[in-house]
Amino acid sequence: MGTAMLAVVCCGIYPVLVYGLGRAFADKADGSIIFDEKGVVRGSKLIGQNFTAAKYFHPRPSSAGNGYDATSSGGSNLGPTSKKLADAIAQNLADYRSQNGLATNADVPADAVTGSASGLDPHISLENATLQAPRVAKERGMKVEDVGTMIVRYTDSPDLGFLGDAGVNVLRLNLALDGVK
Repeated sequence: MGTAMLAVVCCGIYPVLVYGLGRAFADKADGSIIFDEKGVVRGSKLIGQNFTAAKYFHPRPSSAGNGYDATSSGGSNLGPTSKKLADAIAQNLADYRSQNGLATNADVPADAVTGSASGLDPHISLENATLQAPRVAKERGMKVEDVGTMIVRYTDSPDLGFLGDAGVNVLRLNLALDGVK
Protein backbone atom coordinates (compact mmCIF):
# COMPACT_ATOMS: atom_id res chain seq x y z
CA MET A 1 0.00 0.00 0.00
CA GLY A 2 2.81 2.45 0.94
CA THR A 3 4.73 1.68 -2.26
CA ALA A 4 1.64 2.28 -4.39
CA MET A 5 0.96 5.59 -2.64
CA LEU A 6 4.58 6.70 -3.10
CA ALA A 7 4.43 5.71 -6.79
CA VAL A 8 1.26 7.77 -7.31
CA VAL A 9 2.77 10.82 -5.62
CA CYS A 10 6.26 10.60 -7.17
CA CYS A 11 5.32 9.31 -10.62
CA GLY A 12 1.99 11.03 -11.10
CA ILE A 13 1.13 14.02 -8.94
CA TYR A 14 4.61 15.53 -8.62
CA PRO A 15 5.48 15.47 -12.37
CA VAL A 16 2.08 16.97 -13.26
CA LEU A 17 2.57 19.70 -10.64
CA VAL A 18 6.07 20.55 -11.91
CA TYR A 19 4.86 20.56 -15.52
CA GLY A 20 1.98 22.86 -14.58
CA LEU A 21 4.32 25.28 -12.82
CA GLY A 22 6.59 25.22 -15.87
CA ARG A 23 3.66 26.17 -18.11
CA ALA A 24 2.66 28.95 -15.69
CA PHE A 25 6.14 30.43 -16.16
CA ALA A 26 6.59 29.29 -19.77
CA ASP A 27 8.88 32.16 -20.75
CA LYS A 28 11.47 31.15 -18.16
CA ALA A 29 10.93 27.39 -18.45
CA ASP A 30 11.42 27.54 -22.22
CA GLY A 31 14.68 29.51 -21.99
CA SER A 32 13.44 33.09 -22.49
CA ILE A 33 14.02 32.81 -26.23
CA ILE A 34 13.86 36.00 -28.29
CA PHE A 35 12.27 35.64 -31.73
CA ASP A 36 12.26 38.32 -34.41
CA GLU A 37 9.14 39.28 -36.36
CA LYS A 38 9.79 36.42 -38.83
CA GLY A 39 9.94 33.85 -36.04
CA VAL A 40 13.72 33.42 -36.26
CA VAL A 41 15.49 32.80 -32.96
CA ARG A 42 17.81 35.72 -32.16
CA GLY A 43 19.00 34.47 -28.76
CA SER A 44 17.93 34.25 -25.15
CA LYS A 45 17.47 37.24 -22.91
CA LEU A 46 19.19 35.19 -20.18
CA ILE A 47 22.41 34.35 -22.07
CA GLY A 48 24.97 36.90 -23.21
CA GLN A 49 26.25 37.09 -26.76
CA ASN A 50 29.42 38.60 -28.11
CA PHE A 51 29.00 41.88 -29.98
CA THR A 52 32.18 43.49 -31.28
CA ALA A 53 31.10 45.96 -33.97
CA ALA A 54 31.33 49.61 -32.93
CA LYS A 55 27.60 50.15 -33.61
CA TYR A 56 26.69 47.70 -30.84
CA PHE A 57 26.88 47.82 -27.07
CA HIS A 58 29.56 45.41 -25.95
CA PRO A 59 28.89 42.83 -23.22
CA ARG A 60 31.11 41.82 -20.33
CA PRO A 61 34.22 39.86 -21.25
CA SER A 62 33.61 36.11 -21.22
CA SER A 63 35.81 33.18 -20.22
CA ALA A 64 33.22 30.56 -21.23
CA GLY A 65 34.94 28.32 -23.78
CA ASN A 66 36.03 30.58 -26.60
CA GLY A 67 33.76 33.33 -25.29
CA TYR A 68 30.01 33.15 -24.78
CA ASP A 69 30.02 29.39 -25.30
CA ALA A 70 26.98 28.08 -23.42
CA THR A 71 28.37 24.53 -23.54
CA SER A 72 31.41 25.68 -21.53
CA SER A 73 29.87 28.05 -19.03
CA GLY A 74 32.27 29.19 -16.34
CA GLY A 75 34.67 31.83 -15.20
CA SER A 76 38.41 31.91 -15.69
CA ASN A 77 39.05 30.59 -12.14
CA LEU A 78 42.03 32.93 -11.94
CA GLY A 79 42.64 34.43 -8.50
CA PRO A 80 43.47 38.00 -7.48
CA THR A 81 47.22 37.28 -7.42
CA SER A 82 47.23 35.83 -10.96
CA LYS A 83 49.48 37.70 -13.40
CA LYS A 84 47.43 36.29 -16.27
CA LEU A 85 44.26 37.84 -14.79
CA ALA A 86 45.97 41.17 -14.13
CA ASP A 87 47.31 41.25 -17.70
CA ALA A 88 43.87 40.41 -19.14
CA ILE A 89 42.19 43.14 -17.10
CA ALA A 90 44.86 45.68 -18.13
CA GLN A 91 44.34 44.77 -21.80
CA ASN A 92 40.53 44.91 -21.44
CA LEU A 93 40.85 48.30 -19.74
CA ALA A 94 43.05 49.72 -22.52
CA ASP A 95 40.73 48.30 -25.21
CA TYR A 96 37.60 49.66 -23.52
CA ARG A 97 39.04 53.15 -23.13
CA SER A 98 40.26 53.16 -26.74
CA GLN A 99 36.99 51.84 -28.22
CA ASN A 100 34.92 54.38 -26.32
CA GLY A 101 37.20 57.41 -26.76
CA LEU A 102 37.97 57.72 -23.05
CA ALA A 103 41.08 59.24 -21.48
CA THR A 104 43.81 56.76 -20.54
CA ASN A 105 43.11 57.43 -16.87
CA ALA A 106 39.28 57.47 -17.06
CA ASP A 107 37.41 55.42 -14.49
CA VAL A 108 35.83 52.31 -15.99
CA PRO A 109 33.21 50.11 -14.31
CA ALA A 110 34.44 46.69 -13.23
CA ASP A 111 31.91 44.84 -15.39
CA ALA A 112 33.48 46.38 -18.51
CA VAL A 113 36.82 44.65 -17.92
CA THR A 114 36.06 41.53 -15.87
CA GLY A 115 33.96 38.49 -16.71
CA SER A 116 31.12 37.07 -14.68
CA ALA A 117 31.23 33.72 -12.90
CA SER A 118 29.24 32.02 -15.67
CA GLY A 119 30.86 33.84 -18.58
CA LEU A 120 27.33 34.25 -20.01
CA ASP A 121 25.99 37.29 -18.16
CA PRO A 122 23.48 39.07 -20.46
CA HIS A 123 23.64 42.37 -18.56
CA ILE A 124 26.00 45.28 -18.19
CA SER A 125 25.78 48.04 -15.61
CA LEU A 126 24.04 51.33 -16.35
CA GLU A 127 27.41 53.07 -15.98
CA ASN A 128 28.98 50.73 -18.56
CA ALA A 129 26.13 51.34 -21.02
CA THR A 130 26.28 55.10 -20.46
CA LEU A 131 30.01 55.16 -21.28
CA GLN A 132 29.38 53.19 -24.49
CA ALA A 133 26.39 55.32 -25.59
CA PRO A 134 28.37 58.09 -27.38
CA ARG A 135 30.23 55.51 -29.52
CA VAL A 136 27.03 53.66 -30.44
CA ALA A 137 25.18 56.92 -31.17
CA LYS A 138 27.99 58.17 -33.42
CA GLU A 139 28.20 54.87 -35.33
CA ARG A 140 24.44 54.82 -35.89
CA GLY A 141 24.00 58.51 -36.60
CA MET A 142 21.74 58.93 -33.58
CA LYS A 143 21.56 61.45 -30.76
CA VAL A 144 23.17 60.31 -27.52
CA GLU A 145 19.95 61.25 -25.71
CA ASP A 146 17.94 58.87 -27.92
CA VAL A 147 20.38 56.05 -27.24
CA GLY A 148 20.13 56.91 -23.52
CA THR A 149 16.34 56.55 -23.70
CA MET A 150 16.76 53.09 -25.20
CA ILE A 151 19.24 52.15 -22.47
CA VAL A 152 16.60 53.00 -19.87
CA ARG A 153 13.94 51.01 -21.75
CA TYR A 154 16.10 47.85 -21.79
CA THR A 155 17.28 48.08 -18.19
CA ASP A 156 16.04 45.27 -15.97
CA SER A 157 15.26 46.10 -12.35
CA PRO A 158 16.93 44.25 -9.48
CA ASP A 159 15.34 40.87 -8.70
CA LEU A 160 12.35 41.30 -6.41
CA GLY A 161 13.07 45.04 -6.56
CA PHE A 162 16.03 44.92 -4.17
CA LEU A 163 18.32 41.95 -4.91
CA GLY A 164 21.35 43.03 -6.92
CA ASP A 165 21.68 46.00 -9.21
CA ALA A 166 19.72 47.11 -12.24
CA GLY A 167 21.31 45.85 -15.45
CA VAL A 168 21.05 46.65 -19.15
CA ASN A 169 20.21 43.59 -21.27
CA VAL A 170 22.76 43.90 -24.09
CA LEU A 171 21.05 41.54 -26.56
CA ARG A 172 17.62 43.14 -26.23
CA LEU A 173 19.12 46.65 -26.51
CA ASN A 174 21.19 45.79 -29.58
CA LEU A 175 18.24 44.08 -31.27
CA ALA A 176 16.09 47.15 -30.59
CA LEU A 177 18.79 49.39 -32.08
CA ASP A 178 18.71 47.18 -35.19
CA GLY A 179 14.93 47.60 -35.34
CA VAL A 180 14.15 43.98 -34.47
CA LYS A 181 10.79 43.75 -32.76
